[in-house]
Amino acid sequence: LCFLIYRRTFIYPFFTRGRPFPLQLLFFGTLFCIYNGFLQGYYLIYCAEYPNDWCTDIRFASGLLLFLLGMGINIHSDLLLRQLRKPGEFTYKIPQGGLFTYVSGANYFGEIVEWFGFAIATWSLPAFAFAFFTLCCIGPRAYHHHRYYLKTFTDYPKSRKALIPFVF
Repeated sequence: LCFLIYRRTFIYPFFTRGRPFPLQLLFFGTLFCIYNGFLQGYYLIYCAEYPNDWCTDIRFASGLLLFLLGMGINIHSDLLLRQLRKPGEFTYKIPQGGLFTYVSGANYFGEIVEWFGFAIATWSLPAFAFAFFTLCCIGPRAYHHHRYYLKTFTDYPKSRKALIPFVF
């Protein structure tokens, strides 16, 4: 959890190309990640009670698998997005490869899968609340990106969905 917060807050902004990353977003992102990390950590340390065999429970195993799958999709999609622009370029380009073949918001899809996997693995209300919050916040962003791409690029793949492959 700490690695993901660290990567998204401190590492990712320095690898983006194009327009400068607003310092205000970095600040608020840091505050949000600290608060969410505290909430998740506090619950897992002081409130959650897991049986000794929790690591072999189907909820933990399937949640961990989903979490790792989502994290892989998220990191790979971020890498593909960073490679779209050369240093100093500001123009938008169509993302290609990976899950971008099927959805406009592959990075958003990966992050949503990641946090629902975490919620299933921990089987906790704060984690499910955060996963739902993530879906509600970045799901619409994927939809708006998709609409922007369709309106801006005449050669944008019409079969590509906004967020969920083959569905939406």
